[in-house]
Amino acid sequence: MRQPNAAGVGLTLALLSAVTFATSGTFARSLINAGWSAEALVVARVGIAALVLALPALLILRGRWPVLRRNLASIGVFGLLGVALAQVCFFNAVRYLPVGVALLLEYLGIILVVGWVWLVQGQRPRRLTVAGSVAALAGLVFVLDLTGADRLDPVGVLWGLGAGVGLAGYFVLAGRIDAALPSVVMASGGMAVGAGALLVLGLAGALPLRATFGAVDFAGQRTSWLVPIAGLALVAAVVAYLSGVAATRILGARLASFVGLTEVMFAVLIAWLVLGELPSVVQLFGGALIVVGVALVRLDELRAPVEPAPTETAEPALT
Repeated sequence: MRQPNAAGVGLTLALLSAVTFATSGTFARSLINAGWSAEALVVARVGIAALVLALPALLILRGRWPVLRRNLASIGVFGLLGVALAQVCFFNAVRYLPVGVALLLEYLGIILVVGWVWLVQGQRPRRLTVAGSVAALAGLVFVLDLTGADRLDPVGVLWGLGAGVGLAGYFVLAGRIDAALPSVVMASGGMAVGAGALLVLGLAGALPLRATFGAVDFAGQRTSWLVPIAGLALVAAVVAYLSGVAATRILGARLASFVGLTEVMFAVLIAWLVLGELPSVVQLFGGALIVVGVALVRLDELRAPVEPAPTETAEPALT
């Protein structure tokens, strides 16, 4: 049984992780408006974060190199799908959509996992999961607001749904990771693979790697481009990930990921306060349905038998 104080610390860390992850779209917006491509943003963000996490990852791996060798393929796929694809699609969605809407579309990836488990693994979803999935899909209709005056850019919607596919792959992979592989090693390795793959494709001309190095507009002020880059890499990646891992160790993966759903609300609030972006009333209602739907799916998972916390390896989302 968890001690009350430990549970409180775990909840605080989970909320810190959600808040810091939620800043990514707002930091990215200033750089995108200054001419950065989404691919360059991801390379900078996860590349710096991978370097910062490399030292603790190496320290944890001392004497455990066989664990790393047998998980190299998993780390590679995780880096390509759960890091590179998910983040490139999310930041491209932010080019066309409000930050909160882009994140809501990405979180539909959790509902895609339900379909994957049903179709591929033959595990029929329980009633609560079905109810949550229906609520989330209904919310999507309201978020898209197809009859409203300010329709969403379909290109941005496709990018947002692509981010959802990446997030779905992320959760599917997280559930299959070797329990002996430390979380920090998985994060640092996956980020390094994702950044390296995008960099190689960019240098080969297959992806745009555009970056500017002058002043940018952030939070209504002109500031150096290093400020949002530092925010993306250190706040929205390193702090967010490490606090999320610590919360997962205390609360367990299921409960920590459930609390992590507050990231959507924090993202909408931060984008409103910093960027002045606020979805319409209809879209906010749809967003609430999506959050409720995903929460019901997560709640259904919480009702399933829980393994001891140290063996749980699911990670917080890297948006």
